Amino acid sequence: MMKRKTFKLGMLGVAALIAVGAANAATMRWAGANDILTVDPHAQNHQTTHAFLQQVYESLVRYDQKYQIEPALATKWTQVSPTQVRFELRKGVKFHDGAPFTADDVVFSLTRAGTAPSNMMSSVQSIKEVKKVDDHTVDLILKGPNPILLRELTEARIMNKAWAEKHNSVKAQDYASKEENYASRNANGTGPFTMVGWQPDVKVTLKKNPNWWDKPKGNIDEVVFTPIKSAATRSAALISGQVDFVVDPPPQDLARMKSSPDIKLIEGAENRTIYLGLDQFRDELPGAGTPGKNPLKDKRVRQALYQAIDSAGLHSRTMRNLSVPAGTMVAPMVHGWSKQLDERAAKYDVEGAKKLLADAGYPNGFSLKLECPNDRYVNDEAICQAVTAMWTRIGVKTTLQAAPMAQFVTRVMNSDVNAYLFGWGVATFDSLYSIEALMATKDGKGQGVYNGGRFSNADLDAKVAQIKVEMDAAKRDALIAEALKLVKDEYYYLPLHHQIRPWAMRKGVETQHRADDRPMPTWTTIK
Repeated sequence: MMKRKTFKLGMLGVAALIAVGAANAATMRWAGANDILTVDPHAQNHQTTHAFLQQVYESLVRYDQKYQIEPALATKWTQVSPTQVRFELRKGVKFHDGAPFTADDVVFSLTRAGTAPSNMMSSVQSIKEVKKVDDHTVDLILKGPNPILLRELTEARIMNKAWAEKHNSVKAQDYASKEENYASRNANGTGPFTMVGWQPDVKVTLKKNPNWWDKPKGNIDEVVFTPIKSAATRSAALISGQVDFVVDPPPQDLARMKSSPDIKLIEGAENRTIYLGLDQFRDELPGAGTPGKNPLKDKRVRQALYQAIDSAGLHSRTMRNLSVPAGTMVAPMVHGWSKQLDERAAKYDVEGAKKLLADAGYPNGFSLKLECPNDRYVNDEAICQAVTAMWTRIGVKTTLQAAPMAQFVTRVMNSDVNAYLFGWGVATFDSLYSIEALMATKDGKGQGVYNGGRFSNADLDAKVAQIKVEMDAAKRDALIAEALKLVKDEYYYLPLHHQIRPWAMRKGVETQHRADDRPMPTWTTIK
């Protein structure tokens, strides 16, 4: 586990932390089940981390309230050629330490994001070179045409070059290797909030940046975030008025919250798919009791595991209807989704699953370890407990290992898992984001970075390469459909459901639900 350090904040109990700012109506007291993982903007592709870092660090472009691209640190962009895009940068912008924002910072940051060990290569994967034209103009030279360049750039956050050099943080933090650097614990962006302090697993504090170039739509001047792993404690904190906002209220407490005169809920579909991944790389599966064999390499075994899952039962009992059963790896609001693809690949069939195992040479099953986070997704550990029972029922003797996301995610990134539950949100709202990160062959250069099972398919890789550069919309959509269908037909992943995320808040809080599950303090008002 990453060695935890603290800075600027003393150790306090949870009760004291969530009471901070209670007297200030413009303080947003926010609670959630899991903490951020790092402060380095290029170290981790993790939703909670992104939710906070986008308040501190900005990109050249950003999403508006309808998920359309609008200017941010760039005011204008021009397609000079199919492989050259010129960006004119916003003048007069300053970093939180007072340093001016210039083209040097863009060249440095986009290069850093695309250089190992960055975990944000997907945001700059099509960029061959970043060239400075003058202090407020840069050219992006692309490897090939890119139909979604601007959407990818929303996640490419800009750092101050001189600050990073001064603090020996020129390279991104190597999170998977449990490395720490200055930028992983300290922040210096241009965004609407400055990071006052982060005490891991205890508290994150943001303060309004009075020198921000833009104007907020709300009245929040401070954000105090408290990670509260316990579902019951999280609910109690909201109901008792100790916090204003909970991003992940437990489904079992929603009825009680709805009945409270002081609380309101806003529900919305998230662009996140919850799925199961499987080791399809190692020749022998550790602990399976199948010497010299990895059962998960056999499509029949993967299909058996899929057919053993009662998705309707998960939806009604485990998720309490807060899910949309999934047949594909992207959610409905993601470009490339189709109703046909989202139909279940094979019906729930316990006896059929047993026959598939027998046909594959495992009539008595085998042993399997299922690993899950226990503080990241809605009912994540409960989902895994249900799946463990379902797989054991067909003879696959499954044991569950649950851990906090901060520990669990490094095992997935290092492909040190047999079977695992994960959730994938689509920052670009385009299927390529999922196909490239989850389904392409893991190459250590950005492709397949979250392909924890390390499966590899040359035909799929060829389609990925085409999707990345195809500018004809109809041809590109056809390629996306073919890629998603291939993954579905081979049972490379076992999709469970698309997540529905309710947000719970005090009656005086006004905000907009977001499909990317990233609350925006700049769009929030507390009365």
